[in-house]
Amino acid sequence: MNLQDSVVFITGANRGLGLAFAKAALAAGARKVYGAARDASTVTLAGVTPVALDVTKPDQIEAAARACGDVTVLVNNAGISRGTNLLGADSVDAARAELETNFFGPWLLARAFAPVLARNGGGAIVNVLSALAWTTFPSVATYSATKSAAWSLSNGLRNELAGQGTQVVSVHVGYMDTDMAAHVDGPKTSPDDVARQAFDAVQAGRPEALADEVSRQLKQGLSSANPPYAASAVAA
Repeated sequence: MNLQDSVVFITGANRGLGLAFAKAALAAGARKVYGAARDASTVTLAGVTPVALDVTKPDQIEAAARACGDVTVLVNNAGISRGTNLLGADSVDAARAELETNFFGPWLLARAFAPVLARNGGGAIVNVLSALAWTTFPSVATYSATKSAAWSLSNGLRNELAGQGTQVVSVHVGYMDTDMAAHVDGPKTSPDDVARQAFDAVQAGRPEALADEVSRQLKQGLSSANPPYAASAVAA
């Protein structure tokens, strides 16, 4: 799919990777870019049309799909992490909150915009996932579970939307230089580079973008004798 003259709808577009996606869409020649955020006034990039949207609110999702009937690319970028393990007292509440944003939000957005994309020639859905879809650590265990679920969701959507010509691209990345990873020391990938690689995958018709070496190594390790989700691999 060519992004020239496309119409791109991005969730969580006010900062971090979402803002990078908005910049990348404009640079690729998109005719229109919708930037969605809970507070639309925080979407300030020139050339982007702000949209008020909380991805945990189904009625707002349906309203956005009705109002933005020209969309050809949906970018499910909004995400949260509560930094929670599986056995803590607040772990279930944290997981439910993360699932609402990281799993149910993209699912409902894909379902609401699927008819829009079909009417506009098929288009594409980009789901921002994580390297943590394939491994986990105690401090991000509930988040990892939601990203694993979102990976399965992406694979299922790809199958169900193929008939209408809609691409579904999964984006996997480790630590990025965004607010979510601000507390982490060590190398981080530029969000601008992740957005560029994601849109390159759309234009090339690829099903996924592995945006850093961590993601590439983890994906390759899934078929190894010591896969990255095994206890011995995580401990190492």
